[in-house]
Amino acid sequence: MGKEIDFKNRDRLIQIGITISTVRRLRGMSQEKLAEKANISRSLISSIEAPGLAKSFSLEVLFNIADALAVDPADLISASDFLDRVFGPTDAKK
Repeated sequence: MGKEIDFKNRDRLIQIGITISTVRRLRGMSQEKLAEKANISRSLISSIEAPGLAKSFSLEVLFNIADALAVDPADLISASDFLDRVFGPTDAKK
């Protein structure tokens, strides 16, 4: 179907998908609404967010998703501290 994802990027892509899903839910947005605002398909959002699945996608898609979620694209990539900065510490870190 497409080019196989390098092992070193697998975890990165999974983490970006988790971050997108988390921010989307915290914003109270459905996958359908995010897809509409980002001008992409809901099935693409679903595959990006799928747990344990590393879905490769373009920078343009990343930028569109970030704009639709009203966040900086870099924050979706460097998610380790992003959620705490935007939404406060999680229960797991308290």
